[in-house]
Parts: sequence; C-alpha cells; structure tokens
Amino acid sequence: MRGLFISLEGIDGSGKSTALTTVLERLKKRYKELTFVQSREPGGNLIAEAIREIILNPDYKAMDARTEALLYAASRRQHLVENLLPQLDQGKVVICDRFIDSSLAYQGYARSLGIYNVLTINRFATEGLLPDLTLYFDIDPVLGMERVKGRGKKDRLEEEGYSFQQAVRKGYLEVVDKYPERIVVIDASRNVEEVAKVVEEKLIQAIDCHYGKGE
Repeated sequence: MRGLFISLEGIDGSGKSTALTTVLERLKKRYKELTFVQSREPGGNLIAEAIREIILNPDYKAMDARTEALLYAASRRQHLVENLLPQLDQGKVVICDRFIDSSLAYQGYARSLGIYNVLTINRFATEGLLPDLTLYFDIDPVLGMERVKGRGKKDRLEEEGYSFQQAVRKGYLEVVDKYPERIVVIDASRNVEEVAKVVEEKLIQAIDCHYGKGE
C-alpha cells in the first residue's frame, strides 16, 4: 500500500525538528515493521540541497520574492520525484520538515505574493500532492526568535526579524483555516517533552488509521 506522508510546519524556532528527533526513535520501536524516513525542505537530495544553499545564503539579500518562491518550488519538485514519491510508493512513513504550506505562509502571505498564486506554482511542481497529515507548531515569534538566537549564524530568512516572522505566523494561521481537515495545531510554547508527547499521540493516531493498526 501507499505510504503515509506527514509534514511539520512552523515559523523559525518553533521546535518542530527537536520534537521529531525526540519522538522518532519511540515510533521506530513501536512500529518495527514500518520504515520511517525523515527529510526536509528545501533539500533532501543533491540538487535540492544546492538550491537550498542559494535560497538561505545571507549574502543574497537582493533576491526577488518571486525568484525565492520559484526556487522553493523547484527544490520541492526535485525532492518529490527523487525522494518522496519513490519512498511513498514503497509504503514508508515519510516525515518531512516543511512542505508546500511553508511556501504559502512565507512567500504567499509574508512576501505578499498571494497564497493562491504561490499555491498555483506549487500545484504544478508537486502535481497536486499534499501531505496526509500536517502538524503546525504554533508559537509567538518573540519566543521563536529567542530560540533561534542560540543557533549561531542566522540564514537569510532568519535575519528578516520579528515583523517578518509575525507575518509568517499570520500566513500559517490562514493556511490552517484553509485546510482544517489536514492540519493539526500544536502549542509549541510548551516544554520539549510536553510538545513531543502531543506529537507522538497525533502521529500514532495517523499511523494506526493509515495502516490499519489497533483494530
């Protein structure tokens, strides 16, 4: 059967990567018969990672917003055909740090390109593929930026500052309203273990439902 596609979304510093790292080993022990694949966007393979370097390089401050949106879509396309589709065809559980919703929030809303315009670009790039489940890690941008400070050198988007991150969050909330049947909101302001517990519960529910477990 086709695999399960899960994406994680949130502004910078929302803690989605940390939560996944905490939960993934538990899931692997619980579902020994399943194969879990962790990936990220932009990136995931040689070409997509090369595009990532261009997008996030802090030296490229002159990058036009539409150029940025198109680069994300191009990276996503390569990630899709080289990684996601083959893995899903093999029945794997694919968990991706960011997917199409990031572009809708960052470029569509925060860059003022229009959510519909960016959605159109990405529908072409992904042939309409959407995750089966998306966990959106919601957090106040002030707290998110405090967390980012501890990482060292910031990438180009992290350097945008509070007002940009605030706009991105508003964009995400619009996307949540657009896809309430797919997106689950996680309160990411809580401590790591509390967040991880909720994430684990949501992922177990999705896996059991998709693969017919617990019946």
